[in-house]
Amino acid sequence: MERKSIYRKQYQIEISDVDFNKQLRLSTLFSHFQDVASEAVENLGIGIKSLEQKYGVAWILIRMRVEVIRHPVWNEEIIIETWPQEPKTLEFERDFVVYDNEGNIIIKAVSTWIILDIKTRRIRRSEVISVNYPEIITKRAIDCKLGKLNPYGDTQIAYTKMIGYSDIDFNGHLNNSKYIDFITDCFTFENHQMYQVKSIEVNFINEALPGHFLTLNKDISQLTKNILYIEGINESDHKSAFKAKVEIKLR
Repeated sequence: MERKSIYRKQYQIEISDVDFNKQLRLSTLFSHFQDVASEAVENLGIGIKSLEQKYGVAWILIRMRVEVIRHPVWNEEIIIETWPQEPKTLEFERDFVVYDNEGNIIIKAVSTWIILDIKTRRIRRSEVISVNYPEIITKRAIDCKLGKLNPYGDTQIAYTKMIGYSDIDFNGHLNNSKYIDFITDCFTFENHQMYQVKSIEVNFINEALPGHFLTLNKDISQLTKNILYIEGINESDHKSAFKAKVEIKLR
């Protein structure tokens, strides 16, 4: 198999992938990003199994920003393209672009990953794994710097969610895409009828495990600017599981 810095995969949007507007569900988009990133690192020889067997570490997504130009819809074909940036001391950055079948860019995303020691649960330096990209890509999907997110004002409880079987991935903890469902569930059906997501930025901070309860808090103090803040607090230790900033627009 030819090793590629730029990796592409085509997806057909199925009926199970969309919401009531027949638009690609945001959590499904995050799942697709996770899927294509997994295949991309596998192609580069630093896939999930290789990292676990050779180095005892695992890929962990810690930050992501997605900007939606147009939401793809049911039965549409899209192509997701992804490429890595040159590794930093602790972080690996990976970009994504989503094209429609006419070659138009409809979604852009940037992400930050770390490698975590499976036994100690501590972050390892990027030099631990041997990375030799066929080509160093310097272009960015989005010109921004991902950082810490914080509320703008007071937060209010939206709801509490118990982490169950259907929320857990093969690592035994809450899957990243599930956080997106939790975020969108903070708002009513009527809210979703009126508004759609223009951009979303998420900090994935601490693991959530089966049986844990997450309290979802939202800050709508910046609603006049179409900006919302959502945070998930793990009731087992009262620590943040994730923080998110969402920009919305009228449909």
